[in-house]
Amino acid sequence: MHQTIISCAVTGSAPTPEKNSAVPVTPSEIVKSAIDAAKAGAAIVHCHVRDPETKRPSMSVEFYQEVTEGIRCSGIDVIINLTTGPGARFSPSVDDPRIASHDSKMCSPSERVKHVVELRPEICSLDVVTMNRKRHVFLNHPEHLKYMSASIQSVGVKPELEVFDTGHILNAINLIKDGLIQPPPFFQFCLGVDYGAPATVESIIMMKSMLPRDAVWSAFGVSRFQFPMVAASVLLGGHVRVGLEDNIYMEQSVLAPSNAALVEKAARIIHDLGGSVASVEKARELLSL
Repeated sequence: MHQTIISCAVTGSAPTPEKNSAVPVTPSEIVKSAIDAAKAGAAIVHCHVRDPETKRPSMSVEFYQEVTEGIRCSGIDVIINLTTGPGARFSPSVDDPRIASHDSKMCSPSERVKHVVELRPEICSLDVVTMNRKRHVFLNHPEHLKYMSASIQSVGVKPELEVFDTGHILNAINLIKDGLIQPPPFFQFCLGVDYGAPATVESIIMMKSMLPRDAVWSAFGVSRFQFPMVAASVLLGGHVRVGLEDNIYMEQSVLAPSNAALVEKAARIIHDLGGSVASVEKARELLSL
């Protein structure tokens, strides 16, 4: 069995603080939760930020800076992975589909990577995806992806290529062929999300079969599929992601008390299957950071 990297998605952008009070909101809460997850075995912490007043998703560089510096100054060695996902939500207005509705959130590609360029984490997510969601379209224009990829590469940050279905992998491969993604590419299979690939073993096998030979890959399932996908990914040779961004429960009807608890459960699954959890140093080696 290989050594498995555990990523922890600390807070996300869904309005889950109302559903589970363990979801961190303020920069200091996010820092503490990320540090605790690292102590529990996470080699990577994937961070969004929220407005402390409204608890809603934010794109504030100031909040990202507080989180990044807080983790870096903690004395805990962990790989920081900042999101670039916000700013790509489109819903057409009722009267004119050419005009965005009031709940759309579209930003320029430069705005979406500004915090990455300034703060230079080791990794940042890159959603190589356009797809329907329940109330909006997650919209990532090809030219925007090229701009973001080039900007990320120019500051020496490695993109985590988030793919929600098979066609997204082909899109990412084009970015690799264009020289916008440095080898080895790092793919994250996002499974069980509305209208994306289902959280099944078959999805992982299919998506894995499409990857470049040198690719490193990880997978996660949302909600009740989180831990089944941990087991499936480990057995199929991949890495794993857990965290309160994707799932707020330890088991049916039992809310997770923390991100660290989810990481600890993932680590137990990995050990029970005969594997071992990769250290931060090993994760850097596997990802060529």
